[in-house]
Amino acid sequence: MVIAVLALIGLLLALYLWLWKIGVLGALACFDEGCETVQLSEHAQFLGIPVAFLGVLAYLALLALSLVGIQPRWVDRWEPSAGLAAVSAVGVAYSAYLTYLEAEVIHAWCQWCVVSAVLITLIFAVALGGLVSLRRAQRP
Repeated sequence: MVIAVLALIGLLLALYLWLWKIGVLGALACFDEGCETVQLSEHAQFLGIPVAFLGVLAYLALLALSLVGIQPRWVDRWEPSAGLAAVSAVGVAYSAYLTYLEAEVIHAWCQWCVVSAVLITLIFAVALGGLVSLRRAQRP
């Protein structure tokens, strides 16, 4: 359930950034121009797809997997936890790369992106904890 809440927050955050990116929202709420600088950089797209939209998809997948994982028939199975760990591991790696780009290439910080990086890292940590707990519970 913790992952579901974190994934929902991440989904709303990524949706906000994506809606701004495609022009649905007027101004981006940020402490300075760093958010817009990052969001308008060439690194805010991957293969022509806005990174924020990839975030929407990733957080949606994490939300769905977490909701599946709390269903009675799946609660004792490893697959949802492994899926959560795998998807969030990719998210942590990509967030680390994007954070590096903010610091070393773009020289600007998007506070929303930093929050997203923290969220995905927390989701990864909770997912790993879930896998460890499940493994301990299933030991003979």
